[in-house]
Amino acid sequence: MEYSHKLIEKKWQKFWDEKNTFKTTDVNEKKAYILDMFPYPSGAGLHVGHPKGYTATDVFARMRKAQGYDVLHPIGWDAFGLPAEQYALKTGNDPREFTEKNIIVFREQLKKLGFSFDYNKEVNTSNPNYYKITQWIFQQLYKKNLAEVREANVNWCEGLGTVLANEEVINVDGKMVSDIGGFEVVKKPMKQWVLKITHYADRLLEGLEGLDWPNSVKELQKNWIGKSEGLIIKFDVLDKELEIPVFTTRPDTIYGVTYLVLAPENKLVFKLAKDEYKNSIENYIQEASKKTDIDRQDDSKEKSGLFTGSYVLNPITNEKIPVWISDYVLNDYGTGAVMAVPAHDGRDWKFAQKYELPIKFVLKSKDISKAFVGESEYINSELLISVKNKSEAIKIVADKLIELNKAEHKINYKLRDWLFSRQRFYGEPFPIIFTSDGNISLIDENDLPLELPKTDYIKPSNSGESPLANIDSWVNTMYKGNKVKRETNTMPQWAGSCWYYLAYILTKTPNNLIDITSEEAMNLFKKWLPVDLYIGGQEHAVLHLLYARFWHQVLFDIGVVPVPEPFQRLINQGMILADNGEKMSKSKGNVINPDEIIESHGADTLRLYELFMGPLEASLPWSYKGLDGARKWIDRVYRMIDNYELVNDNNSSLDFVFNDVVMKVTNMIEDCKFNTAISQLMVFVNAVYKEGQKIFRKYIEDFLVMFSLFCPHIAEELWEKIGNKASIYNAKWPVFDKTKLVVNVATIAIQVNGKLRGTIELEIDTNPDLVKESAKQLISSYLEGKEIIKEIVVPNKIVNFVIK
Repeated sequence: MEYSHKLIEKKWQKFWDEKNTFKTTDVNEKKAYILDMFPYPSGAGLHVGHPKGYTATDVFARMRKAQGYDVLHPIGWDAFGLPAEQYALKTGNDPREFTEKNIIVFREQLKKLGFSFDYNKEVNTSNPNYYKITQWIFQQLYKKNLAEVREANVNWCEGLGTVLANEEVINVDGKMVSDIGGFEVVKKPMKQWVLKITHYADRLLEGLEGLDWPNSVKELQKNWIGKSEGLIIKFDVLDKELEIPVFTTRPDTIYGVTYLVLAPENKLVFKLAKDEYKNSIENYIQEASKKTDIDRQDDSKEKSGLFTGSYVLNPITNEKIPVWISDYVLNDYGTGAVMAVPAHDGRDWKFAQKYELPIKFVLKSKDISKAFVGESEYINSELLISVKNKSEAIKIVADKLIELNKAEHKINYKLRDWLFSRQRFYGEPFPIIFTSDGNISLIDENDLPLELPKTDYIKPSNSGESPLANIDSWVNTMYKGNKVKRETNTMPQWAGSCWYYLAYILTKTPNNLIDITSEEAMNLFKKWLPVDLYIGGQEHAVLHLLYARFWHQVLFDIGVVPVPEPFQRLINQGMILADNGEKMSKSKGNVINPDEIIESHGADTLRLYELFMGPLEASLPWSYKGLDGARKWIDRVYRMIDNYELVNDNNSSLDFVFNDVVMKVTNMIEDCKFNTAISQLMVFVNAVYKEGQKIFRKYIEDFLVMFSLFCPHIAEELWEKIGNKASIYNAKWPVFDKTKLVVNVATIAIQVNGKLRGTIELEIDTNPDLVKESAKQLISSYLEGKEIIKEIVVPNKIVNFVIK
């Protein structure tokens, strides 16, 4: 017998809405803050990749609720952004109206999937009540001297009329273009608001140590911050009253320096360039401005450069060294200049070979046909003739250079200060004013929020400013009796997403937030912080997490939040790919709409399938056969409840399997191993079907509680069907009885053509047919579409499927 998912899902969604079932409680000692990276409400709506992470947090949140925790499981909208503004420009619509319509679509899609979000906590970053606090936080950054206007090299897109973040720029045929629209992007110096995240570089590194995050994400953050200890060495320019500072971590190789190379954007370039080279250098700089930093540092690309005509002196050897420029050097790392040691650096070697520059080995190598990168005996280095140890050699050369007043110790970071200006209408206005004498003043906190003006004209200003520059009455105004000018740039989309996890805590009804500095706010922060589980895509592993941690640490320093780190545990879910393994995208026409799957198979089937596909962190291809299999198993659960008589006397032989399943499902969900937790539920269902017609009621009820995490609609229906009045959402989590877990379990290796593909634990001497069936369910992805030639079962040890 199959159930009608359409009727059942609508019935229980209506019930949850009317009863406000998922409202956050504050009655228990234990708490669980379960957070999703909130969505940007695009016009395209959700695709089937989005529910994977949301379902994972929903399963975890539902278990914590059943375990007696107060659970905060909110949702909101990252609503500012360039796509809405571009849509508004093309269609003449207000981006606020467009965004609101998109939010309605997204909300309805999420509700159809049965997620236990507390919609009372809903926030929208573009709502003035929300960005009032974003503006307030910016003011605190300014007061702490962590925000300033500075000329910076930015990604300027003339076609969109705005500065773009690195993430909004893509590389096409070696040129930078905008991800939206494909317009040309160039590097350009402009005055911008900058946040001094570099002041928190060490704190951001130290804070990683106590976090339960994937090591890969921690390493990404460490590498992005890029802390390194070294020297600034000063090279005197020949025939000029000028010196070139160079940062290096390897002063011990200074004897092997055969040229200096500067970033094209380095301000020293035109001071160094001889007249006959200037035109070529200007053209080279212009071409370099069209390349992404990633492209410029791609070691597989051929290196290019130009001689400036100038020379410097090696401060140790007094040798004359030519000065070049090349776009493989970036201006915003170190000093924008590199002392090239081509014998011991791959990029420098390629450059030296191309331009026939000298190559001098200072570390002994058996093969001098390529760069030697490693440690060995020092050669051609007068100060280091008898030195064997790299650290000792570094100290000797450093001490000598410092003695000569040609160097100083320096800790350097790859991390750059955060460019915080965008030339857009649809973003948070800066809560500052420029007075007639050019000074910057903060708007009074009582006058926040500074709202975006109502206007139908949001076209780019064509002056390098945002569309706000077109609205003279808004830009040039009176404040406290004085003529002032407002900032025409707006904040980037990152601003609202830096603190949204705090906004949920402050929100009691949608978009109505209490004062972030109030005693009530602090008590709530003490209750809920830090976030206990944060799930989102790998694409945010660096910048969003780094920026949010930076803002949080500042708020901690000024006493607004009680803990120094916002997110205790982090998991990056993998993508759901198209059935051919490609990434889903509108341009490829392979996007699958979840609404269609909900219509055909039901929301519970989609939820179950997406978590049963494989490990949460894995990126796996979509399969309609797998989806059909998930639906068939749910039908099997429905028949199990329909066909068996429930009794209050425990006279079955399910004691071991039930308690074993409860123990394993609990532990597996704790570890976010949802696919193996589902396989354990399947083990229990298989065991029930081996029983007689009477089943112990408690075992079935507890099974349904576990089942409800994955398939909440049908679980509610079956819960009601067996006579329960209250929602299964409020049922208690089952507890296993250790005394029933006598060691009578075998760990069975599952092989395909003799290769291990998984393991499964079953009762010793389980029927071979049940062994094969359980194993097939667990490794279904390896068997899908394959012909099984032979099934071999070695009792209690191995099951091997021979396929072709």
